[in-house]
Amino acid sequence: MKKLLLVPAIALISSVSVAPAANANNLAQSLCEYVSADDKKRLRSFLKSNNLKIRSVFDGVQCNGQNLLAFASSKSAVKTGSLMISKLPKAKVRSSLASITDATLAQAANKRVNG
Repeated sequence: MKKLLLVPAIALISSVSVAPAANANNLAQSLCEYVSADDKKRLRSFLKSNNLKIRSVFDGVQCNGQNLLAFASSKSAVKTGSLMISKLPKAKVRSSLASITDATLAQAANKRVNG
């Protein structure tokens, strides 16, 4: 009887452990798409619906080999980049300052870091 219950339990556990990796990939892809399109409204609603914060996903998500802020700068995504600058800790903004190429975002980042 115990063997009968053990097999479905193992199958259930193994199927659940695979799902989060695929889900994380989809989350990262969606974040990159919203930043690329400079769609601040959809980015905010996506984060809220998935109970995420920019602070918690910033280090783990890369778009085209760049962090989210550098990617926003390369795509001239001022709205989403400004949102990230306002939500990230000053230390993370300071460390990303060199990778910001957009003048508007660079100004906003300098303002956040210095005052």
